[in-house]
Amino acid sequence: MAVDRLLPTPEAADLIALTREIADKELAPLVTKHEASETYPEGLFAKLGRAGLLGLAYPEEFGGGGQPYEVYLQVLEELAARWAAVAVATSVHTLACHPVNAFGTDAQKERWLPGMLAGELIGGYSLSEPQAGSDAAALTCKAERTEDGSGYRVTGNKAWITHGGKADFYALFARTAPGSHGISCFLAPGAAEGLTFGRPEEKMGLQAVPTTSAHWDGAVIDGDRLIGEEGQGLQIAFSALDSGRLGIAACATGLAQAALDAAVAYANERTTFGRRIIDHQGLGFLLADMGAAVDSARATYLDAARRRDLGRPFSRQASAAKLIATDAAMKVTTDAVQVLGGYGYTRDFPLERYMREAKIMQIFEGTNQIQRLVISRHLAA
Repeated sequence: MAVDRLLPTPEAADLIALTREIADKELAPLVTKHEASETYPEGLFAKLGRAGLLGLAYPEEFGGGGQPYEVYLQVLEELAARWAAVAVATSVHTLACHPVNAFGTDAQKERWLPGMLAGELIGGYSLSEPQAGSDAAALTCKAERTEDGSGYRVTGNKAWITHGGKADFYALFARTAPGSHGISCFLAPGAAEGLTFGRPEEKMGLQAVPTTSAHWDGAVIDGDRLIGEEGQGLQIAFSALDSGRLGIAACATGLAQAALDAAVAYANERTTFGRRIIDHQGLGFLLADMGAAVDSARATYLDAARRRDLGRPFSRQASAAKLIATDAAMKVTTDAVQVLGGYGYTRDFPLERYMREAKIMQIFEGTNQIQRLVISRHLAA
């Protein structure tokens, strides 16, 4: 069923209605086929870009939607309720646009942001490495000045890149000097000579959008693709991660909502002992707990988003939202499988896929153990 949302403006309500229409028309009919065959939905992100859904949180002067984060996240949730992989990739694209928007020069913004926000250029985020996931300061991928000083020669390996091998650009974080202040950010072209990608990871879920490793074999990046100053990379990365965590919280909430809706629909139709199974108290209470968990997840990420929109600190709230929403998605999807019994375990229904997709939500954009660490440090400050 459609979520009853409290939106700040009539324009936002129209945007949600448009998103639902697009998601029902362009995403819902394709998801089962592409997830089962692990095939990429060519052209789909361009359609989302033309509809204005890939730049909603960015300034209108560069072609963005100029929407507050609380509205953008609810759009993301609607996408996730139809196709989690597409919603996650949309969140990652939004994250990849952040360095240029927040730290780029006027010339860099004018050159790249319009195409990025229109979806003409799809982005990936390349921070993690095989031995440096949550510990971003341990990066070893190097970017060294070329002999003539006009660019950077990149050497090393990156990991866990959503849209790897498909994206047109990557927000790349590489080491330009020793120490935690020696990491820099680059807007790396996806077709750089000397850049190759590993085979897509064989994942439990989100199979229609590839996640890959990347190998930089002395690829040269022009000097004008350095975003911010040398050594500012971790500041840039961390400034985006709180917002990225809210994106994953919204995706998890949309996934949980889809699972709840499917479970409720089944419980209203299935009968045992002469009654709908939703009328049996044991199962009715289970569904009630699922509904409460989805409502709580949504309220938590919206609280953090509204703080962000007001310019107030929201790091602790973002970590709490990511923790609560993704744990809720894991529990709700697991319980939804239980509601359907044996049918929930089959691919005749999408619940088993929802359950597999929910698991990764607890891991990326900082594991939920990292979120607990962030929250505890704020409490101790």
